[in-house]
Amino acid sequence: MENKPICYVPGRKIPELYSGTPTFLGLPKISDEETLKKSDIVIMGVPWEGVCTYGNYSMCELATKTIREASVRYGGFLPEFDIDVFDHFTGGDFGDSITQNGNYDLTFRNMREKYSQILEAKKFPVVFGGDHSISYPLISEFAKAHKGRVGVIHFDAHMDNMDSFGEEKYARCSPFHRLYEDENIDPTKMVHIGIRGPRNNPSGLKEAKKYGATVITGMEIKMKGYIESVKKAIEIAKNDTDAVYVTICSDILDIANNPAGPPDPCGLTTFELAMMLYECGKAGVDGFDYVEIYPGKDPHGTSSHTAVWMTIYLLAGKAERKAKGL
Repeated sequence: MENKPICYVPGRKIPELYSGTPTFLGLPKISDEETLKKSDIVIMGVPWEGVCTYGNYSMCELATKTIREASVRYGGFLPEFDIDVFDHFTGGDFGDSITQNGNYDLTFRNMREKYSQILEAKKFPVVFGGDHSISYPLISEFAKAHKGRVGVIHFDAHMDNMDSFGEEKYARCSPFHRLYEDENIDPTKMVHIGIRGPRNNPSGLKEAKKYGATVITGMEIKMKGYIESVKKAIEIAKNDTDAVYVTICSDILDIANNPAGPPDPCGLTTFELAMMLYECGKAGVDGFDYVEIYPGKDPHGTSSHTAVWMTIYLLAGKAERKAKGL
């Protein structure tokens, strides 16, 4: 693409989405249908935090800004694979969907409408949250667009498949239960990977088994290896499906690698996650989100920078796939 993201270019002009917030990687700003058509990869933000399921608010709605701010340090080239994402794809930033604090109906409706524009244009969507509740409307729209023939790979320390949090059915601990029930989703094509630790409700594993979803625990990844584990997830998600969606909660990473997340030990390293996402990209995933970064806990923006890196590794896998004509 022209003016592709490359680091160490003096005087490179970085577009702004709105005052003080750059576009992701300095990509062109998508402001109309014509510019949307020109982008193979489309970035979207959902600055939303719904019900707080533990303690006080997390400030995750600010991550759409901090991820973009971190991103302008980088380009799309990875020397370890000798590939530049933007030699193979164009990209643009579609901005944020409209949200309103406390209003799930308005927020989810606007999210679905904006996201469906990306899907209707047949572009590859990359969405930054926000809390994990956003994955329900996103994956629901994704499944609808692909006529129900979809697989889902859910990277997380936690199942996030509670039926509800009190009376709230759309809380951040419930999106995958809503997806189990979605008419366009086959739960047997869903994989929860990286699940670990005492911050999981016992009903989560029971619900996954009830609906036929696969669980690959964090300890299984460590014992059997990250490549074997992700290939197992990809095989399940791609079996008799036309499209695969990958969703990332930041706490898939060990707390040592994720200061802007919950203090959950025994998780993946950034290397393991990067290589697993690279494999997902090579397998031809068709949608992606990254959620649950809490900027207020991370004054150096480490977790936001990590989100950028992980996104580029997945996109590099897709670029390699395209370079091979797959």
